[in-house]
Amino acid sequence: MPETYKKYRLTSMEEPTDEMLQALMEDVAKAARESSARAEAEKQRRFSEVLNAINLRRSQRNSSLNG
Repeated sequence: MPETYKKYRLTSMEEPTDEMLQALMEDVAKAARESSARAEAEKQRRFSEVLNAINLRRSQRNSSLNG
């Protein structure tokens, strides 16, 4: 945890400095971007998995109809 956070807690009776708020917001934004990227990658992986399953079933159905 950065030193800035150790000096200030959200339950503190003191107002945070602008620098503390800026650092906190930057870290929150970074965490949000990383989380969003992980979620997007997982979504793409699942879509690909479903597409592969659909294509496999189609090819199996087509080969049983043709053969």
